[in-house]
Amino acid sequence: MSPEKETLEISPPSPPPPPPPPEMDQETPLSLPLILTSKETIFSPPHPPPEQLTENPEKPTNHIPQSMVSFKEESNMIKDLSHLETLSLNELKLMVQEAIANKDSTFTPNPDQPTSEISIWGIPLFKDERTDVILLKFLRAREFKVKDSFIMLKNTFLWRKAFSIDDLVDENLNNDLEKVVFNHGFDKEGHPICYNVYGEFQDKELYNKTLTDEEKRTSFLKWRVQFLERSIRKLDFRPGGVNTIFQVSDLKNSPGPGKRELRLATKQALQVLQDNYPEFVAKQVFINVPWWYLAFYSMMSPFMTQRTKSKFVFASPAKTAETLFKYVGPEHVPIQYGGLSVDYCDCNPEFTIDDPAAVVTVKPATKQTVEIIVNEKCTIVWELRVVGWEVSYSAEYVPNDETNYTINIQKPKKMTAIDEPVISQSFKIKELGKILLTIDNPTSKKKTLLYRFKVDPLSE
Repeated sequence: MSPEKETLEISPPSPPPPPPPPEMDQETPLSLPLILTSKETIFSPPHPPPEQLTENPEKPTNHIPQSMVSFKEESNMIKDLSHLETLSLNELKLMVQEAIANKDSTFTPNPDQPTSEISIWGIPLFKDERTDVILLKFLRAREFKVKDSFIMLKNTFLWRKAFSIDDLVDENLNNDLEKVVFNHGFDKEGHPICYNVYGEFQDKELYNKTLTDEEKRTSFLKWRVQFLERSIRKLDFRPGGVNTIFQVSDLKNSPGPGKRELRLATKQALQVLQDNYPEFVAKQVFINVPWWYLAFYSMMSPFMTQRTKSKFVFASPAKTAETLFKYVGPEHVPIQYGGLSVDYCDCNPEFTIDDPAAVVTVKPATKQTVEIIVNEKCTIVWELRVVGWEVSYSAEYVPNDETNYTINIQKPKKMTAIDEPVISQSFKIKELGKILLTIDNPTSKKKTLLYRFKVDPLSE
C-alpha cells in the first residue's frame, strides 16, 4: 500500500518584519505568512497561548504533579489591577517614600543623595511609571502583603550594597562559562530566552575550575549574578513592556544529585535569586529531563506554591523540540535543540532569527509535499529540517509550461539522525513554476518538518 500523500501550497511571502529588541513593547513576528492547502488544512503559528505541558521520560513510575492551570503573566498596567492590589501598591509606595524621606540608610546610605539617584537594576526607583512595575514584582512575590513586600525590598537593597552589585555589573570576570548559561533569541511573546546547560559540568576540568571549593563557588555566583543583572538591564520596565525572562534548563547529561559541589552552588544561587530577583521568570521549561529529576521534583512539589508550579514545563528528550516549539518559533530555537538558529557565520549567511520558519507535522507512513509557487524570475533559497530525520527527502522544479521538463534538484535521499541537521539549497528560476519539497516518512511516528525560504529576484 502506497503511503498517503499531502501537499502544501505556499505563495512567496512579503519580507517579514524583524523581531523587536527586548526594550520594545512589542511581540516578535510569529510565523511566515502562508497559504496552506491539503487534505487537512495546517496553519503555522501564531498559536493560542500554550497550556502547561508535562512529558514523562522512559520511566513512567515518576509522575509529575500536574498544575490545574498554566501560568499567565499578570498585567502591570494600573488600570488592570484590582482595587485591593491598587491599594497595596499605593501603600507600599508610600512606605518606601517615607523611609527615603527619613533618610533610612537602607535606601540612602549617603544622606545627601538625591531621591532621583536611588535605583535598582539600573532604574531610578522614583522617577516615572517604571516604579510601579518594580514594586509590583515585590508585592506579587509576597502575595500583596505590604509589610512583607517592604521587608523583601529593604533586604534586597541591603544585599545589593553588600554584594556591590552596581560595581559588579561592569567587572571583567574571566571564565569559561559561556556554554553553561547563555541568552539566545526570543519566545513568541517577546521574552528573551536564557538557556542553562548543566551537562557542561560533565567536563571535569570545568567542574574543578568552577565548583570544587568555596572561593570558586563564590566566583561562580558572582558571574551568574552579573549575567542576570546585565540581562535584566536590557528589559523594558514600562507598564506593558517585556520585563521577564523565558528560562530553559537543559538537563541532558546533567550531573546527578550526588555531585555535592554542584548541589551547593545551585542551592546558593537559587537562594540569592529567589530572595533578590522576584518575578523575573515568565516560564521555566526543563528539557531532556531524566527520570531521577522527576523523582526529585515529585518530592519537592508539595512545598512549592501553585504559582511557582504553574510556571514549570517538563519535556523528555524525545519531546524537547516539540515542547519548545509551543512557546518559541523554530527560527529562534538553537540547532542543538531541534530548531534552525545558529550564531551568524559564513556557513549560514542566508537566514537569521529575523526569518520566520513554518512548522508542519508529517504523519506516520505519509508523504508531505511543500509547494512553493514561483511568480517571478528569481533565485530561491530554502532551508529545511526534519527533527530526528529517518525520512527521505527530495526536491524538484515543475515549470508551468507542461511541454517543458521537470527538473530534479535533489533525488530522493534517505536522511538519518546522524546526518547534518539542516539542509540548505538554492535554485535559479528563469520560467514560472513551482518548487516541490517532499518528505517521505516511512516510520510509525509523526515527524516535525521545519522550513523557510527566500526569493531573490533576478535583474533583467
